[in-house]
Amino acid sequence: MDKDLMLTDEQQRELEKQWEILSRGAVEIIPEDEFKRKIAKSIKENKPLKVKLGLDPSAPDIHIGHTVPLQKLRQFQELGHTVQLVIGDFTGQIGDPTGKSETRKQLSKEQVRENAETYVKQLFKVLDPQKTEIHYNSEWLEPLTFVDVVNLAGKITVARMLERDDFEKRFKANQSISIHEFFYPLMQGYDSVALKSDVEIGGTDQKFNLLMGRHLQKEYGVEQQSILMLPLIEGLDGVQKMSKSLGNYIGIDEEPNQIYGKAMSIPDELMIKYYQLVTDLPHEEVQRMVKGLQEQAIHPRDAKMKLAYTLVRMYHGEEAAKEAEQHFKTVFQKGALPDDIPVVELEKEQLEGGKVWIVKLIVTLGLVPSNGEGRRMVKQGAVKINGQKVDDLDYEVNIEQDMVVQVGKRKFAKIKLQ
Repeated sequence: MDKDLMLTDEQQRELEKQWEILSRGAVEIIPEDEFKRKIAKSIKENKPLKVKLGLDPSAPDIHIGHTVPLQKLRQFQELGHTVQLVIGDFTGQIGDPTGKSETRKQLSKEQVRENAETYVKQLFKVLDPQKTEIHYNSEWLEPLTFVDVVNLAGKITVARMLERDDFEKRFKANQSISIHEFFYPLMQGYDSVALKSDVEIGGTDQKFNLLMGRHLQKEYGVEQQSILMLPLIEGLDGVQKMSKSLGNYIGIDEEPNQIYGKAMSIPDELMIKYYQLVTDLPHEEVQRMVKGLQEQAIHPRDAKMKLAYTLVRMYHGEEAAKEAEQHFKTVFQKGALPDDIPVVELEKEQLEGGKVWIVKLIVTLGLVPSNGEGRRMVKQGAVKINGQKVDDLDYEVNIEQDMVVQVGKRKFAKIKLQ
């Protein structure tokens, strides 16, 4: 540590505590010694760090994959630091090309603003509003003149841009790259210049954009930010990154029973990662759970129920978590039917002599999106009629009043005949 940052014993203990908490779970910190120095300086001068996270509201809903960086920001807040939440209402109109094999569809300003309003409301389910600054990057990006934009573009080379993995792949595959896509990392980096951020947080897929912030801060004579990269979390399929478009997500605004039920379908091997990255449980409690699972002292089912309960409690409260747990036990463990089964009315014209092909029936009831998915669910033995499994693809169902059709563990429909 530099001589000008000599700390008292108490300050040194505080530094070690903050470093242990803030570095926990990070995949990479760039550069580590600089980040530690920033924390020390913050403690010595009693001046909070400005910690930036950029979010492009390309869709209105937040899922728990989005909360990985939010949980880390909450830790910064609890240690006295200030969060700079940048809502990319300007960059969101372009769309981050990271990980994309083609140019993203541009959103209108109205679409982005509408999504952003929903975003902010959900973000405060994790973050402390009193220690959060909300910024819209149109504040400093829209006023830039063409001369400003040319100067900004002059601070990076095309060769450097093509080092970025997704651009490089598309270039080599002769897939089109629009010039405006090159401006996305420049604009995200310029956000750090405008806000003079001390630290920026992001997923491992954002490394290029995060480094751009450091590069541009240096070019504009601003003290460079440190970068803290966090892991991406796989979705319910256990393979792909959690994504609403893939349907493998848990939305934080979903109904308690939905959150609980989805959490119970998380693959066992991902449970520890979920505990570590998306819950607000104390570190010591998480470590006890990890040890118990590794030593087989805790049954994976019990650990998963604790995880499901925690996620519902975080976003809907203790009472909702208790009710969701009881609902799960009643419906799925004891085999009872839920009280709130959706009722679907069928008209006689939809029935062919009172009989309907099983696949057509579950599609008509909205329990599966397509015949292909319907066939798959029947083959897997995931379809039940009045509690009886149906695994014959050619089965013709005799439709009866109040018949209950079930697909998987969570989808039910009760038939009413008109």
